[in-house]
Amino acid sequence: MPKWIKFIIALLLLPVCAGAANALWLVLRAGYGADTVWIPLLAGAACWVVIFFMLPKPMWIYVFGHELTHALWTWLFGGQVKKMKVTSSGGHVVISKTNFVIALAPYFFPLYAALVVGLFALGNLIWNWHGYLVWFHLCVGAAYAFHVTLTFHTLQTRQSDITSQGYLFSAVIIFLGNVCVLLFGIPLLTAKSGFLAELMKVLGLWCRETGDDFLWLHHVI
Repeated sequence: MPKWIKFIIALLLLPVCAGAANALWLVLRAGYGADTVWIPLLAGAACWVVIFFMLPKPMWIYVFGHELTHALWTWLFGGQVKKMKVTSSGGHVVISKTNFVIALAPYFFPLYAALVVGLFALGNLIWNWHGYLVWFHLCVGAAYAFHVTLTFHTLQTRQSDITSQGYLFSAVIIFLGNVCVLLFGIPLLTAKSGFLAELMKVLGLWCRETGDDFLWLHHVI
């Protein structure tokens, strides 16, 4: 797809981005679940931020997760991974197919946070880890902060994944991807009345806020 078409799509998606941001703000402000979840989540994030600024950045771990995310999304779309190279200064994967989701996935999909969730879900199923929920939320907060801080740090340099898709289109997809992770993740972590019920509320908020943004844009134009 030519970059100029992606640029037009990105412009059309801007009200959707605004609606997603408004919905996320409403979700965060409303709490949407157990208040006790937020203390360990924020504590874990704060611990990582201190490590991020005080200690050498673990770039090899980040690059490994970055390239592995490319690989996982390639497999998800039916492609093949032929080669993967990882160093602390950068890496690359050789894949049989690509698209904008595969190219931009490492910037919005928090692989290590997803691994924490998956491992805890498996452990809870086998050994009933409900008593360790505080530690789980602490680790999720740290893992997601790891993703956000090191992704932002990486974006300070020129990235071929971004330039290949166009800056505005990439920014829109990365923004929407990260917001979706939060909008899906918050009900998953905090829901008391059931994940699906909370998720439908969140999606309803997103649709309502996006509709309001399109109406406002229509009146302005």
